[in-house]
Amino acid sequence: MKILLVEDDPKISAFVKLGLEENDYTVTVAYDSAMAEKFVFSKKYDVIILDVVIPGITGIELCKKIREADIKTPILMFTSLDDIDDKVAGFESGADDYLVKPFSFKELLVRVKALSRRYTETIISPSYKLADLELDTIAKKVTRNDKQIKLTAKEYAILELLLSNKGKVFDRIEIAEKIWGFSYSGTNVIDVHMNSLRNKIDKDFPNKLIHTLVGFGYVVKEED
Repeated sequence: MKILLVEDDPKISAFVKLGLEENDYTVTVAYDSAMAEKFVFSKKYDVIILDVVIPGITGIELCKKIREADIKTPILMFTSLDDIDDKVAGFESGADDYLVKPFSFKELLVRVKALSRRYTETIISPSYKLADLELDTIAKKVTRNDKQIKLTAKEYAILELLLSNKGKVFDRIEIAEKIWGFSYSGTNVIDVHMNSLRNKIDKDFPNKLIHTLVGFGYVVKEED
């Protein structure tokens, strides 16, 4: 399994590279955004580990460029910035998971394995529909009443999870584990994303499709 590690700190990059290689991963290290961009757009990786603060453009900006190029490789972002707004910015840019420094290598390894497993085991259905809402998994496009709706990568992933399990109620813990790969720890990250998703999907339409069951979680279904 091939991993691209984007980290300018030589001690951290050496530590992570050695640990991953001892677990049978092949690791390529990029020390700045220009080098990372060259690797990303010329080779295929199973997971990208991306630091936020790197020489050149930031990891956030690089992550956006990767997603804009429709590269779906799982991205684990890590940084010393642990404010909730920083985490949301990372997720909004298209990252799949977020690890705050300092971190244990054991936790890093668990997250890398989870990301690679979800990526390789995903079974893609051509599309999901509910009422006048349609999600095209091939074009990564969401429309409602034939009007295209622009979603962030995380909003899209949450909607795909809900639409592929219509009628099933997902609590915050399940959403966090399936979309971010970590257990819910009391942050409002899930609520922030759900509120944004609901505004985009339901706000301009009379029949609401995303529902909150107080005390239980979220579900997509047509109104009773």
